[in-house]
Amino acid sequence: MRRADRLFQIVQILRNKRLVTAHDLAERLEVSERTIYRDIQDLSLSGVPVEGETGVGYHLRYSLDIPPIMFDADELEALVLGMRIIKVWGGSELGNSAQSALDKIQAVIPEELKNHIDDSKLFALGFGRREDLETTLDTCRHAIDGFKYISIHYKRADGMLSQREVKPLGLFFWGNVWTLTGW
Repeated sequence: MRRADRLFQIVQILRNKRLVTAHDLAERLEVSERTIYRDIQDLSLSGVPVEGETGVGYHLRYSLDIPPIMFDADELEALVLGMRIIKVWGGSELGNSAQSALDKIQAVIPEELKNHIDDSKLFALGFGRREDLETTLDTCRHAIDGFKYISIHYKRADGMLSQREVKPLGLFFWGNVWTLTGW
């Protein structure tokens, strides 16, 4: 049995929601217990929520099941365009997350819909985008999520430079302009 198949089988066995020992897994999969210990460790490092300990048994902390989701071509195109906009205008962290989400969607959709994504003629361009935008957006998002203050430097209406400590509450996108709300 290939290693990838064995890892998949271990996850399937652990989905039963009862404790399974390494000995039981080793017998069932016809490998050594030591191999099972390595596989369990590798699954954990890969983000599979395996819980347990040697001699007692293993199980999944929570279910890995997700409901099946199927998109039609228009829904996929809307998601692709949204992700492309985020990659250009949403900061580096959200941009990377958008690409990761798109990769996951492409991994599970039928081939004809994969072709539809690849052939999409809707794009997001970054004309007028400032170079420091990604870092600024990431900083603001973290401050909003963490309820933290940030220091901003800006030009007042009278042209004077000013600095303030603000607690950001939200970010709003207006096409090619971001607005930070806060107090």
